[in-house]
Amino acid sequence: MQPPIPHTSDLSPISTEIVVGRLLKKVKGPLPDFLARLVTSIHALVRETRPTRGEWCDVIGFLTEVGHASDELRQEWVLLSDLLAVTALVEEINSQRPRGVTPNTTRGAFYRADAPRLPLGANLSLDGVGEPLSVRVGIRDLDGCPISGATVETWQANGQGFYENQFPDLQPDCNLRGIFSADRTGQVHYVTVKPAGYAVPNDGPVGQLLGSIGYVPRRPAHLHFIVAADDFETITTQIFDGADPLIAEDALFNTKPDLVGDFLKEVAEDGGVRWSLDFTFVMARTAARRQQG
Repeated sequence: MQPPIPHTSDLSPISTEIVVGRLLKKVKGPLPDFLARLVTSIHALVRETRPTRGEWCDVIGFLTEVGHASDELRQEWVLLSDLLAVTALVEEINSQRPRGVTPNTTRGAFYRADAPRLPLGANLSLDGVGEPLSVRVGIRDLDGCPISGATVETWQANGQGFYENQFPDLQPDCNLRGIFSADRTGQVHYVTVKPAGYAVPNDGPVGQLLGSIGYVPRRPAHLHFIVAADDFETITTQIFDGADPLIAEDALFNTKPDLVGDFLKEVAEDGGVRWSLDFTFVMARTAARRQQG
């Protein structure tokens, strides 16, 4: 004989309060508290929208497809979080820094942790396709002093707006990616190609879902960077082409005045086009380092 199901007065067995009570019954801490708040929000949404069984199955099917579309080269879950502005909100909450420091942005869905280490002056373009772009970045602290030895990791889309891990068969492996070490003057320079803005990929479940409601999110042209140095807070950010018409419509909500760069065009006598970008990253010392004076 099955044991009786306990009931709480005036509550159904599937009520939000019962589920939350079970989650918080044994262990206290951030994880059960987060799960309890998540359940409360989901239950409120379901009660408000009253989906049919079929509609809820569609929701589960969508989340399943997001999982299937994610692998070591492509993070569809990250893309979903980015496009709903959740990633940007989490970043804003957790990256409060002194005035004058280069702000953080989201990392994006096309990061790879296995980019090659390259010498200064290297060319990131492995296929030679696109208009050349010479990039020179400086790394400074808040006092304007150079940070020698800082690590600068960069990656980007190509001139058609595609990352190499988005369509691996169309670009060489690790195209337009690299990791550099700043010289003793806190400088890094390299050659790449001018990136293009792009519509967020619609070949996966996230892009297809948004497209079905008539929303085609787009991003202005940009370069990704992770700048790290001992005793300094790591900067994860993006530098945007200030002339891109989509600069005010970034689908990931990352554009900020301090992250807009001037991509300068140069036309050679033979008609060839080259571009250049100079930018300075300003880093803040870690809290522990600041306390040491």
